[in-house]
Amino acid sequence: MSTDIKSKEEIVLEDNELVCILSGEVKKIKAQEANLQSVILMLNEEYGFDLDDMERDFTVEYEDPETGRVKKQKVNLVIFEKGKPHSQDFIIRIAIVQDDKVKENDKKKGLAATLENAMGAVENCEFGLWANGSSYNFLQKEEDAIGFDYDFTDLSDFPGEGETLEDLDRADRSHTRTPANDSLIKVFKRSHDYIYGNEGRKKDAFWQLLNLIFCKLYDEKRRFMELPNGESYRRKFWVGVKEQNSEEGRKAVAKRIKGLFTELKNDNLFSEVFQGNESIDLTDKGLAFIAGEIAKYSFLDASVDVKGLAYETIVSNTLKQEAGQFFTPRNIVKCMVEMLDPKEHHRVLDPACGSGGFLVMVLDHVRQQITKGMYPELEGPLLEEKYNSVEVNERVRIYAERSIFGFDFDPDLKKAARMNMVMGGDGHANIFHVNSLAYPLWDHPTEIEKINNAIDKSLREMQDIENAIGTDARGKFDMVFTNPPFGAKVKVETEIASRYYLSQYSVAPEVLFIEACYDFLKEGGKMAVVLPDGILGNPNMLSVREWILNRFNIIASIDLAVEAFLPQVGVQASLLFLEKKTEEQRQLAQERLDDYDVFMAIADKLGKDRRGNPIYLRDDDGAELLFNVETKYLSRKSDGRSIQKIRREKLKQLDDDLPNITRAFHLFLNK
Repeated sequence: MSTDIKSKEEIVLEDNELVCILSGEVKKIKAQEANLQSVILMLNEEYGFDLDDMERDFTVEYEDPETGRVKKQKVNLVIFEKGKPHSQDFIIRIAIVQDDKVKENDKKKGLAATLENAMGAVENCEFGLWANGSSYNFLQKEEDAIGFDYDFTDLSDFPGEGETLEDLDRADRSHTRTPANDSLIKVFKRSHDYIYGNEGRKKDAFWQLLNLIFCKLYDEKRRFMELPNGESYRRKFWVGVKEQNSEEGRKAVAKRIKGLFTELKNDNLFSEVFQGNESIDLTDKGLAFIAGEIAKYSFLDASVDVKGLAYETIVSNTLKQEAGQFFTPRNIVKCMVEMLDPKEHHRVLDPACGSGGFLVMVLDHVRQQITKGMYPELEGPLLEEKYNSVEVNERVRIYAERSIFGFDFDPDLKKAARMNMVMGGDGHANIFHVNSLAYPLWDHPTEIEKINNAIDKSLREMQDIENAIGTDARGKFDMVFTNPPFGAKVKVETEIASRYYLSQYSVAPEVLFIEACYDFLKEGGKMAVVLPDGILGNPNMLSVREWILNRFNIIASIDLAVEAFLPQVGVQASLLFLEKKTEEQRQLAQERLDDYDVFMAIADKLGKDRRGNPIYLRDDDGAELLFNVETKYLSRKSDGRSIQKIRREKLKQLDDDLPNITRAFHLFLNK
């Protein structure tokens, strides 16, 4: 999806208002309205129904069989047959949307009282949707055996524009829906909550879900693999639209997906992720439900922002509860990566990689460069569609295997980071469980040997003869991106700290990580690091700053607003961009004072407030600004063809200084 902001619209919005994407009317932001906007976007972008063929708050009429009187029912959203008049005779889909508190069995607002009643009133409407934000129920209406009434059947999905139920059940269907908006976040959360609440697996709900996500990704990647005996690709991770409705169907789903899980654990692509004893331990009913939720969407075709936000939402909630972990906000990660602008020939490391946010962003950044280089005539969604073409995937796989490295002290995060990289469209990044501050003398020789072998392989494949001195990772990286652990709670063992020159001034992990990153970089290599402001400003850190100035050229410094890491943790921090001096540069600097320009900026606004709520651009009177936007997106037809469409809408824009700072930095470099 590509969004081009065209012009500002002078409409005054209160803080609790939005503009409906369908009607253009100003609406109060309530849970039900937010859910309705999400459903409209989903049906438009994922299912291919045009906004021109939709109408909200439509009244359907029907005759009460007992009294013979005409009754009316207001329906939240209806879809009409393409290009037909907006009358009841041409309704082909009905959507009932409630707020999150309404349950599907509610006597007045639930599934039967609203959706079944409305579908029964509209003769030509075969399919309907009931949604409350946290659950989605799809129904099919069929005449009963007598032909006097209707039967309603639960479906795992309903057909999009130009599709049939048979299309959804085809095993050779190579492309599923591309998630838009917040669909994937809701699917992950819905699936996690189901496992947590209905399967009695409170301790390992996250990892059970992760196993199924791995299965889905592996199955999608099979379409690029050479399959045995010349067989053509057939999906294995799928759920028939009615399979969940019978014990026999649920058993078939469980058998199919558990077999796929066994297959992937023995595949080289995933061998580093699994120990081999993992298993899918859900009931057949639970497995069929989760698989039905996940199977709707193509993870490989989703944008890195959609996948990353969905994945990190579920990862951060789990690991924050388990180990007090928190992750660098995506807009900060994006800014750091875009400012240093890694290329296909750069070897990159994050020595405190967490769930892999920096590495995934680097991977996507280089993927976009590769794709644009291979398809210079394309742009927007048509270019984005090529991000997962066979040719691009192969280049990206080779790049990731030889050039992207991540270290983390937490073995669970190693698995989470690998998962994130696989979701990012890689397949095999070099993620290792290691204490970066202890490297290379860490007391896990097997993991150290794996790192050194991977570095040696990378040097040979990239023909990096100049830096092929020694067998370990030090002095081998073109770029380092990291947000190291910092704070009084993080203790570094005395024996490890004593190996660092800077330990005579401070044993804080953030200080020692600066020196560790210096050691990992080549001469002329660059790093982007998140640091607490104390290092840059406190008088007792003067010697640390002198050490930095002696060994690095300062490229840029960005002071972050205090909201940067709230609500997880309150810390005043900055982004520091450094370039490791060559030995010649260090000698010259000692002979004369270096005089060079440094880019400096202050990010007052980061798109959110202290509680993590989004904040938007406002006019001088404090009213939120609206922008006329043309959103380009692709609609995939049942025959596999993609058609580019344009949706015009009025949108607010996040009040975030970082994109403007990134643009200003590149102007500064080019002046």
